Amino acid sequence: MINKSDHQLRRLAVAVLQKLGTSDSDSARVADHMVDANLCGVDTHGIHLLSRYVQFIKDGWIVPDATPEIVEQTATSALVRGNWGFGHPVATMAMELGIEKALDQNVAVIGLVQLNHIGRLGEYAEMAAAKGTIAMIWGGGYAEVDAAKIAVPYGGRENVLCTNPWSIGFPAGDDTPMVVDYATTASSQIKVANARNKNQPVPPGWIVDKQGQPSTDPNDFFDGGGLLPFGGHKGFGMMMAAELLGRAVTGSNDFAEGDRGGTFGHSGTLFVLMKADLFRPLSDYAACTDQMQRRVRAVPPAPGFDEVLIPGDREHRTRQARLAGGIPLEEVVWEQLIEVAESLGVVPE
Repeated sequence: MINKSDHQLRRLAVAVLQKLGTSDSDSARVADHMVDANLCGVDTHGIHLLSRYVQFIKDGWIVPDATPEIVEQTATSALVRGNWGFGHPVATMAMELGIEKALDQNVAVIGLVQLNHIGRLGEYAEMAAAKGTIAMIWGGGYAEVDAAKIAVPYGGRENVLCTNPWSIGFPAGDDTPMVVDYATTASSQIKVANARNKNQPVPPGWIVDKQGQPSTDPNDFFDGGGLLPFGGHKGFGMMMAAELLGRAVTGSNDFAEGDRGGTFGHSGTLFVLMKADLFRPLSDYAACTDQMQRRVRAVPPAPGFDEVLIPGDREHRTRQARLAGGIPLEEVVWEQLIEVAESLGVVPE
């Protein structure tokens, strides 16, 4: 493993993105988002994606100097079009707009279309929580491209959907915000690929083979199998909800341009926000939230567990540890980053 500080990785990402025509502010936003994903332990959305983003720019899937626009808006809603720019700065702008509207009008709904990958959804939920608002984030439309059809519906044997992520964040008082952030599949394609590379089985409930039979052999997934929804029919219900909110409500298909953008070409994201003190004083809401978190953490752990955690606790602890001790990267990831950087005349630290 290679160990790098968050500052080193940020400087590397910013330098690479600037070489490709990305503005200083957007380069910093994309870099911050990737590195923060690594800091909180969500390495699937971390700095390794820099190589992919560079290729997306070369393929014309990302316009590095694109400017987002508000297609339409009301006092409580807006539809934001990214014009094929980086997803992270567009989503940040949209969340800031949603927070502003929610604080002014109590609730807000923001749709995002025609943009690339927006990264870890939990970061946008954290943004909202920091401002005293509750935010729900839903993504869909990825499987309009055949290559992205990697998930079977509950009871099915043919891939028709994608990972369709969602997130929700709650502000707290003295405690840390509670943030839930995960895909509606039991696992991700990357984790299945990692298991295959290590010649390890995947846990039961992650995948099926091409006949729709449950499997723990990761090779079965890559031989025509599919990812399963988490929690059976319950996870499948959330998967469908994410698809309809992210794609049908935003109308993301209307902004697609052929196969441009690949997986993200037809995707849409929906932000739904409300003030935490919508019905009661913020101090009362915060006290209730803190009390609930303390009550849950106080539950004795079951066999095999050291303690009971609240959603977001693990990420918070990992962030503190990696800020102090650095971010571990697999050597192959660091080698790829060096190759991309040097090809653009950037010297990694």
